[in-house]
Amino acid sequence: VQLQASGGGLVQAGNSLRVSCAASGRTDNVEYMAWFRQAPGKERESVASISRRLGLTYYRDSVEGRFAISSDNAKNTVFLQMNSLKPEDTAVYYCAASTLRELGTVSLRREAYTYWGQGTLVTVSS
Repeated sequence: VQLQASGGGLVQAGNSLRVSCAASGRTDNVEYMAWFRQAPGKERESVASISRRLGLTYYRDSVEGRFAISSDNAKNTVFLQMNSLKPEDTAVYYCAASTLRELGTVSLRREAYTYWGQGTLVTVSS
């Protein structure tokens, strides 16, 4: 499975941005897709995940209510709509895919993912 993230950029605090991740290859086995992010000098952390079959979504607390993850299974693309952006949301955003089933909240853990995209930079100015 290959993942290609896009849509990052520079945005002012309070505004919105949507990033996309297109999957290709053996996508039939992909059960979960997720977004992670890594700010300079910090560890990579989860942002949101989605079960492609069930449509269930999971979020880290700091983005709950501001971010929304969605999946267009026909196009093998997952989106992350980011609203009310804050400077602390600045990071490289990575998409990831997992073939594991029934992860639930474990789908927010890095260890659940085998496939990773190259990342797209989101910069939020104050």
